[in-house]
Amino acid sequence: MTVLVITGTGTEVGKTVATAAVAAAALATGRTVAVLKAAQTGVLPHEPGDAAEVARLAGGLTTAELARYPDPLAPATAARLAGRAPVRPGEVAEAAAKLATEHDLVLVEGAGGLLVRLDVDGGTLADAAGLLAAPVLVVATAGLGTLNTTELTARELRSRGLESAGVLIGSWPGSPDLATRCNVRDLPEVSGAPLLGALPAGAGSLPPADFRAGAPTWLAPRLHGTWDAAAFTARESR
Repeated sequence: MTVLVITGTGTEVGKTVATAAVAAAALATGRTVAVLKAAQTGVLPHEPGDAAEVARLAGGLTTAELARYPDPLAPATAARLAGRAPVRPGEVAEAAAKLATEHDLVLVEGAGGLLVRLDVDGGTLADAAGLLAAPVLVVATAGLGTLNTTELTARELRSRGLESAGVLIGSWPGSPDLATRCNVRDLPEVSGAPLLGALPAGAGSLPPADFRAGAPTWLAPRLHGTWDAAAFTARESR
């Protein structure tokens, strides 16, 4: 797996922190890592974006950002309001492929969910993943409502013939409620893909050294970690 596309089931699901965790775990194994942010919205030119946050948490990696728009909107809309050129799926795929020639792992972080529009023609992160023939990691929420959005995302991946790498829970609470405890068993079933980790709530607020030490314990071996899905499910779904 040279390129991994990371999407969410919506906004504010922990996608950037999840990207940082995957990057940190890979770096800990000695791999070289690059993070590509396809389109950064809602951030001014002088402010750090998602790629910078990944680098802050994970450590020594390469970052790249194809476009930045000031309004916190879908990239296509934000580009139109800013009077700037949009990012197109082909540009995302080309940039990721170039980074892949120089790094062991390239993480492509989208904006919002899988079908958020990048350009006026309706191009999406899913289109970029198709051009790259890259697996897609789905970052999902833990609580009520996540089964629907996760299954919809998984169905779209299958309809496009894209590989789902698995599902990662973006924020696991210290005291999960009934719905959350049930969801940990149901997410793999509705997505048709393995559960590949659960980030503890507040992980992104940890000091970088603590984040890097913890990241491998939050992720399954496919994501370069040591997390045991069966043990976690048995413990947390009671």
